[in-house]
Amino acid sequence: MRKKIVAGNWKMNKDLVETKTLITELKNAKKTSNAEVMIAPSFTNLWTAFESLKEYGVEVIAQNMHFAENGAYTGEVSASMLNSIGINTVILGHSERRAYFNETDDLLAKKVNTALKNDMCVIFCFGEELDERKRENQENVVGNQIKNGLFHLDAAAFKHIVLAYEPVWAIGTGETASPEQAQEMHAFIRKTLADKYGQEMADSVSILYGGSVKPSNAQEIFSKPDVDGGLIGGAALNAADFMAIVNAF
Repeated sequence: MRKKIVAGNWKMNKDLVETKTLITELKNAKKTSNAEVMIAPSFTNLWTAFESLKEYGVEVIAQNMHFAENGAYTGEVSASMLNSIGINTVILGHSERRAYFNETDDLLAKKVNTALKNDMCVIFCFGEELDERKRENQENVVGNQIKNGLFHLDAAAFKHIVLAYEPVWAIGTGETASPEQAQEMHAFIRKTLADKYGQEMADSVSILYGGSVKPSNAQEIFSKPDVDGGLIGGAALNAADFMAIVNAF
């Protein structure tokens, strides 16, 4: 049975006081689904979040990490640093990291290797841009991002990997991705895994959807057979909206 997961990516939002307030609101919210819940605050607030939520069944995860174990990388954070404060899962390959910080497939493969070497789990992100979707090239783009970033791994490594499909063209562009389009791409992603590793392995991997999930559309999106949850951006910054998405399962 694949895990159902809802992960909130807070991005560069919420200072310490705001983080504490949002965490308190999350702790007071009622959870009625069996989905696993994760939140990814900023680096400066990871420890506070971890300490506050470790008894509440909400996993605190990191938004990024460096591929090196240590060294002269000013401003970066290593896997061992995250481990040392109880953080065991990291988001890698987010569309914003790819677009704004020029993270390539080769770089992300190195980050994945380092995370797994340090016994961390990975939420690995990928997705096509608007022009790629308009050219109907989304399967080539997504397939290559998955293959280049992950297919050097053996099948056993995927026990520690969750996939997250982000249709970048449907985030802040005015374009809308339908639940049917989400399912179509998730089915393609699972087939891509199956072609490489076999159907049994492909059926064991959770694939999250990261295309502007909201309380109003979460239930329909999550009802699709190959959608196992969501990587939530803006809606994760509001406790009521986020928990409504969690409870959509």
